[in-house]
Amino acid sequence: MLSRVRVWLNRTYAENVFFMDQLRRNPSDRAVEIHATHGDPDSPVLAAADTADLEPEGLSPAGYVEYALDQCARRGIDVFVPRLHQAAIVAHRTEFAAAGTALLAPTPQAVAVFEDKVTAYEAVRSVGVPVPPWWRVRTADELLAAVEELEAAGHTACFKPASGAGGVGFRVITRAPFSLTHLGGFPGPHVPLDLVVGALRAAEEPVDWLVMPRLGQPEVSVDCLTGTDNRVRLAVGRTKNGRRRGFTLHEQWLAPARLIAEGFGLHYLSNVQFRMFGDRPVLMDVNTRPAGGLHQLSLCGVNAPWAAVQLALGEDPGPVEPPFLGQDYTVVAGPRPLRPVSLPHQRRETGVLLPAVPAPVEPAETAGALPL
Repeated sequence: MLSRVRVWLNRTYAENVFFMDQLRRNPSDRAVEIHATHGDPDSPVLAAADTADLEPEGLSPAGYVEYALDQCARRGIDVFVPRLHQAAIVAHRTEFAAAGTALLAPTPQAVAVFEDKVTAYEAVRSVGVPVPPWWRVRTADELLAAVEELEAAGHTACFKPASGAGGVGFRVITRAPFSLTHLGGFPGPHVPLDLVVGALRAAEEPVDWLVMPRLGQPEVSVDCLTGTDNRVRLAVGRTKNGRRRGFTLHEQWLAPARLIAEGFGLHYLSNVQFRMFGDRPVLMDVNTRPAGGLHQLSLCGVNAPWAAVQLALGEDPGPVEPPFLGQDYTVVAGPRPLRPVSLPHQRRETGVLLPAVPAPVEPAETAGALPL
């Protein structure tokens, strides 16, 4: 009988409750126990895990590596899927291996290339992957120059942090003055140019933004699974056009994604995003981690999280071909359980302070276990 596998996800996205679900529903029926850590006690990944801990705040990257090594040793972690402080963690891969833990993460070189979007664009352009025009700006004058050049060419300008993930900080530039129009309906990404320029001039420190044309749809996110031999085992595109989503195996999306994953050592799970610039696909972003929407590949009969864990354990699954492409779909939210309120600072919407709930006393071998 195959031994159980212990997998740890650190400070990950809420959507990765589905990643955890897929690991437990692996086709081999192998027992999987999941450890999760997070800084937010109300993250649903904590309640979805078999064991969970709140992460200490204020640790430096080096301090976090020490914390992670201790977690792996105490929890008997076989496979660690790091998101927080990924760069620092992968630099210590041999130390984790010595503790019996495989890192489900790319090489340090790959993480370094794709941490910074300018470095990433320059790198992928050098191997023939098309990228949109872009400007790195730090001051109001640099922003104005980039916006004027883009608008002169007939484009709408947008900007985002040169380092970041998940669309945080993305804004679309508009020349329309701020008015009640901006206050109607739900908040959107559009921001008047004069407000941005004013904020930059008033700032005490320069920013680090990437300015580029707003790219067109469809958006295609290619999920890749790559071995340490730099061979891609799985590449499937998830398409997004407004609310409608679907899947594609068209080579105009998959070929450049494979080139990036294989050429830059994006081992295990990565996500390469494209959009349209005119009539051709161009690179938008590269994530050196599993995408939040990775579980959607289950609609194609693929369990990508489990195939990645197999690779990390040295059990090569071979080529992972989707047996079919799922029909078009949309994404809706659903409820997920949370841990019982146990911290005195947590409040309900009424503002009533809830009393602390004492933690149950558990045997040492199951300490920290949480109800599913």
